[in-house]
Amino acid sequence: MMTGPPANPLSGATPSPGRTRVLIVDDEPPSRALLERLLREDGYQTSTAPDGETALEMIAANPPDLVLLDVQMTGMDGFEVCRRLKAPESPVRLMPVILVAGIGEDHKVVGIEAGADDFINKPFKPAEIRARVRSLVRLKHYIDELDSAEAIIRSLAMTIEARDAYTEGHCDRLARYAAALGREIGLGQEEIAALERGGYMHDIGKVGIPDAILHKDGRLTAAERKTMQQHTVIGDHLCHELRSLRLVRGIIRHHHERWDGSGYPDGLTGDRIPVLAQIVGIVDVFDAMTTDRSYQAARPAAEAVAELERGAREGRFHADLVRPFVDLVARGVIVPPPRG
Repeated sequence: MMTGPPANPLSGATPSPGRTRVLIVDDEPPSRALLERLLREDGYQTSTAPDGETALEMIAANPPDLVLLDVQMTGMDGFEVCRRLKAPESPVRLMPVILVAGIGEDHKVVGIEAGADDFINKPFKPAEIRARVRSLVRLKHYIDELDSAEAIIRSLAMTIEARDAYTEGHCDRLARYAAALGREIGLGQEEIAALERGGYMHDIGKVGIPDAILHKDGRLTAAERKTMQQHTVIGDHLCHELRSLRLVRGIIRHHHERWDGSGYPDGLTGDRIPVLAQIVGIVDVFDAMTTDRSYQAARPAAEAVAELERGAREGRFHADLVRPFVDLVARGVIVPPPRG
């Protein structure tokens, strides 16, 4: 069993320019050539695009590590290209974009609102371009490492689910159920994203629980139950160095806490329990009741709803979260898998 936090998965190594790809977008061939020469001298791999439309096509096909984007181009200008790249739904929204132009303060404000990460004024100085590119490439490298570490943890979570035939699809359902409830009560996009992640990662700590306990038929002994409850603490330790999982950690540690203090691992009560953890706790109980488990057959959704409502009356769950969840089930937004 795991007894402490794992080693930091982030290496902190400096990225190699030779593996870093920069896209230069400018409708003036001399400017493209100059920027390409400067960056290739520093060892970067470069490609070029003569306009915004071509740039978007190239990025969609093979995203670079960084984009140098001229503002004043014919057709689609650099501001619009940047807006599209940085849109919330864009798969490359974390890719650094440097706007290049003779930008005054008014245009700089427009660039910031478009999501630009940095600015370079024309005529530009080679030393400044090199410094700004180097800085943002380093930042992109750190972001990629965080994404990789989070992806490893998510893969571990799915591996844990795969160890138990009874929990197939459990993580995906929790992510969908929790996000739906979050939207229903008006949470912001950051919180909803954390609910989706938390649905996948809530039981990550079970990687440290022995199979003999995790897959035991029948009731656990008091000692076994205490060991099983440690999965929340182990999961919290696994994620404690990833700032990107700041909101998810509360879900992982506290999704078994109960409003009346009867839960674990910390016996929190009421509003001391993070609301995201309360949401995942509610949908976790619902999914456990409406799917086949080693210790019980799946129950109808109506029975699971009645149990949640009773739990709210008795103080185990927050009634203001149970009510909108029950409404989602009644409206068919949340539908458990077919029984049997």
